Amino acid sequence: MYVLQQRLGHNLRRYREAQGLSQEKFADQLGWHRTYVGGIERGTRNLSLQALEDLAGKLGVDPLVLLRPSSD
Repeated sequence: MYVLQQRLGHNLRRYREAQGLSQEKFADQLGWHRTYVGGIERGTRNLSLQALEDLAGKLGVDPLVLLRPSSD
């Protein structure tokens, strides 16, 4: 597995949960399937830069924040 994909997935889950969103609700907001969002969070999906920007925009964070190592 790739480090950035894992890091993105971990950070995505943290931010999504902090906003009280289920995978399903978040996926609906993006117009994506829940299993696709689950794959991103597990680090098994490879995203385009556009998709990364979409995720970050829905969470209200800078896309680079999702790629940084987390402190937990």
